[in-house]
Order: sequence, then C-alpha cells, then structure tokens
Amino acid sequence: MTDAQILAFYQRLSAAMPAPETELAYVNVYTLLVAVVLSAQATDVGVNKATRRLFEIVQTPAEMVALGEAGLKEHIKTIGLFNTKAKNVIALSQILVRDFGGEVPQSREVLETLPGVGRKTANVVVNEAFGEETCAVDTHVFRVANRTGLAPGKTVRAVEDAVMARTPAPFRRHAHHWLILHGRYVCTARKPHCPVCPVADLCDFAEKTPAT
Repeated sequence: MTDAQILAFYQRLSAAMPAPETELAYVNVYTLLVAVVLSAQATDVGVNKATRRLFEIVQTPAEMVALGEAGLKEHIKTIGLFNTKAKNVIALSQILVRDFGGEVPQSREVLETLPGVGRKTANVVVNEAFGEETCAVDTHVFRVANRTGLAPGKTVRAVEDAVMARTPAPFRRHAHHWLILHGRYVCTARKPHCPVCPVADLCDFAEKTPAT
C-alpha cells in the first residue's frame, strides 16, 4: 500500500468504527490485565463467560490472592490452559500487592516482567487502560497486515513495528483495535467478506472473495 492508500484505509475503518474498543469485559485496569492474560489462545467470548462471576467477587490483586489458585481455577476451568493461567494470575497478583501497592504499572516493560504477561498482553493493557500508542499483534492483526499489504512482516514483532511506523499519527491510538475487529468480522481467515469490505479496493490481496 502507498501512504495515500494507508491513510484512506484508516479513514474508512475509523468511519465504520468511530470508537473501537476491546471486546473483553472488565471493570478496572487490574481486571483488564487478568482478562487479557486469560485470553491467550482463547476467545474473548469464552473469557467473558468465565470472568462474569469472577469479576463480581474479585476486582483487586489482594482479592485474587485471597481467592487462591484453587478458587480461581473453579472460575476459569472452561478456558484453555487454565491451570497455567491460574498459577500466573495468582503470582502476578502477589507481585502487584507486594511491589506496586496493588496498582497495575503503566510501563509496558515493567508489565512484561509479570508472570504470564508477554509483549502482546502488555501492549493491550497500556493501550486500552492508559491510552498509549501500541499495537498488540494477534492472529487477526498479523493476517490483515500481511494480506492487505498494510504492514507486511514475517514475525509478530516485524508486523507490530511496521504497523506503528506506517500508521498516520491520528490513527495510532486505535490502530490495533480496527485491525483486530476488521480481521475478526470482515477479513476472516478462510473466506474473507471482500464484497462488503470498506477497504477492498485499497487491499493488495490477489484472491479476493467474489460477490455471489
């Protein structure tokens, strides 16, 4: 894509989704962090079902520590890898209580030191909670960035760097939300909905799904 095409790409996506946001349910920054950790290799829908009751009784790291690993497992046992995730959530909650006064740090680098928190999770948290200009690259973002020609890259980090470098400044805050939602609902993996795609004419994808 040319710079002009990229600008038009974001203008159209922003017109279609003026205020994009995560589809994970949360009540504060801490529960957002927990939800994102739980969402690894799981769907947002599945995580939201598991956390609905959990977040009614647990909204702080101290409350999570009090619930304990066994108690947490009972809430999240429908989520993939729940044993490992429960261990990580309890461990990161203990660290937040011990070292950060129960608050979630705003630094991506510090967040990445917490158990179960990788760069993608940290990017989501600092973007959603603190308004940082970051791009969390999941499978949807990776696919859309490469398929459309927006920000091609062979690795997740290469795509992240390319998205941030090529996205015009006014659109960087919400770029990853637009790309995730576009990939989830329009530019799907197996049969993209090209005939109704608002950016189809800007896209480099050669094998566009024909209109029926």
